Amino acid sequence: MPDNVVIGMLGSTLDRGGPDRWRQWRPTVDLCRHEDLLVRRFELLSQPRFRRLAEEIVGDIRTVSPETEVRLHELALADPWDFEQVYGALHDFARGYPFRPEEESYLVHVTTGTHVVQICLFLLTESRDIPGRLLQASPPRRRSDGGPGSCTIIDLDLSKYDRLASRFQRQQREGLSFLKSGIDTRNAGFNRLIERIEQVAIASTAPLLLTGPTGAGKSQLARRVYELKKARRQVEGPFVEVNCATIRGDAAMSALFGHVRGAFTGALQPRPGLLRTADRGVLFLDEIGELGPDEQAMLLRALEDKIFLPVGSDREVRSDFQLIAGTNRDLGQAVRHGRFRDDLLARINLWTFHLPGLRERVEDLEPNLDYELDQWAARHGTRVTFNREARAAFLTFAASAEASWPANFRDFNAAVVRMATLAAGGRVTTAVVEDEIARLRALWAPATADEAEATLRRFLGPGRIETLDRFDRAQLAEVLRVCASAASLSAAGRTLFAVSRQRRTTANDADRLRKYLARFGLDWATVLDRRRAQ
Repeated sequence: MPDNVVIGMLGSTLDRGGPDRWRQWRPTVDLCRHEDLLVRRFELLSQPRFRRLAEEIVGDIRTVSPETEVRLHELALADPWDFEQVYGALHDFARGYPFRPEEESYLVHVTTGTHVVQICLFLLTESRDIPGRLLQASPPRRRSDGGPGSCTIIDLDLSKYDRLASRFQRQQREGLSFLKSGIDTRNAGFNRLIERIEQVAIASTAPLLLTGPTGAGKSQLARRVYELKKARRQVEGPFVEVNCATIRGDAAMSALFGHVRGAFTGALQPRPGLLRTADRGVLFLDEIGELGPDEQAMLLRALEDKIFLPVGSDREVRSDFQLIAGTNRDLGQAVRHGRFRDDLLARINLWTFHLPGLRERVEDLEPNLDYELDQWAARHGTRVTFNREARAAFLTFAASAEASWPANFRDFNAAVVRMATLAAGGRVTTAVVEDEIARLRALWAPATADEAEATLRRFLGPGRIETLDRFDRAQLAEVLRVCASAASLSAAGRTLFAVSRQRRTTANDADRLRKYLARFGLDWATVLDRRRAQ
């Protein structure tokens, strides 16, 4: 067994000396009287002004426990109630102490000393600056017993305490369910993602970057993160959401950072701006990649310094908010093409989470169907259900290769709303499902010849088209149509190779698509340029 080493502060009151000291309970001395706790060494911390008492305590410990070595350490504390001073002295002691945790077991005595000393010893143990456990001593029930009292060892690894661990696990499960809107999702990758987001959201105030295709649920997840943090009393302010694609130029600067009266024509009243409104709350900037360079520069300063200048003002304002950013673009690609600041990306890219599209989560179609039906019931006050055949038919189609779900859960929600609206007597029949499937098939039908021709002209130019076989034209047009609405090369690849990727042990969809585009002299950067020029 490792030797027990106690680290503790001399108690100027509890460890009192004098001729009648042996009739009193003295925690520092009595710790060494416990038969079931053999103290090999006692690192006794004291102030120089209590040297006589400390030396008396050292002698008394040697009397009751000759096998205990006592080392006296004097800390120059002018005020033992000054937190900064006490923590600094104890931290210096811990940093300079030659800990050997593989050979010795360290017990940090927190019964004696001022409350500030006790708190600082707790913090240093919790942070593992002192690699030990806490030791709490208590006097005997009747002082006349003359016994050493009792002592309790407290391990700050809370996972070792069954009731505490189960409470934390239950709290975590509740947090995960909350972030998933109560949906019992089955996709293992998505569940791991939500678990990590929950951990980061609770522990950090750094920006979060949510990426993923349109309709993957970024806005809903951002709001859930805010509500979770507010329930834990980690934010006090509001949740402020803005889609950056809807604001441009001066309107963007004014909307985000506010303006003073008379800043520009029509500025009849001052405007606080969304960043200031989000003070002590959460600001969700969806489609952050659409911000212009000026807004990006202002946002970077607001994130780093918590201050910014409203339009037309020479007086800085302050706002302390947590940022959640969303995008369906490849911001790394945007940086390489000069459309996004690399320093801003570095600032918001500390915690990046990619939300998969619906096609990547076919296991979650059924629980999301139940969720959408519950939402319908909550909004309309009536319950809508599917008969067994209708439910099976819809879920089979929804998971099939021909169901592309280009707008992801927005498309899925719209389909359920349409079927619920047409459900006579609150029951969705096979006929209703067949009508909806026919509608979706028509909506997602491959491009017509004219549309395919227009797509090829936009990406290749008219001269190149004539050099391609009709087979290559049809295939390339469909590939480019998918790329034109995808958030990234990988997302386009996942859609195009949705069936064949299931038969592969490794699925590098982006590499397959990159090589295909290269056959026609195209790359993803060119696709993005043509798409923006549309």
